Amino acid sequence: MAEVKKMTQTELIKELGEAVGIQKTVVKAFLDKYLEIAIRETKKNGLFVAPGLGRLVKRETKARTGRNPATGAAIKIPAKKVVKFRIAKALQDAIVPPKPKKAAK
Repeated sequence: MAEVKKMTQTELIKELGEAVGIQKTVVKAFLDKYLEIAIRETKKNGLFVAPGLGRLVKRETKARTGRNPATGAAIKIPAKKVVKFRIAKALQDAIVPPKPKKAAK
């Protein structure tokens, strides 16, 4: 299986800077501030919408009882807070086009 080359933060900053025609330091400062705002808003409101990308959603899961798969013993799973990213439908469809619906007969 061929190894996939992932874009690094430096490559992203360079490409954005060249595409928009601004210095890499300005792009880096913008991305850092955008991330800071996303974290602040998600902590404060439990939601941050990134237009065109999706949204960060903070959820609190309840405590529950689970099972140890190896022994079958009941275990307590504590409540916790989690953050999930929900991808925008338009972006999902652009990356993985939906399957065409079959026509009714």
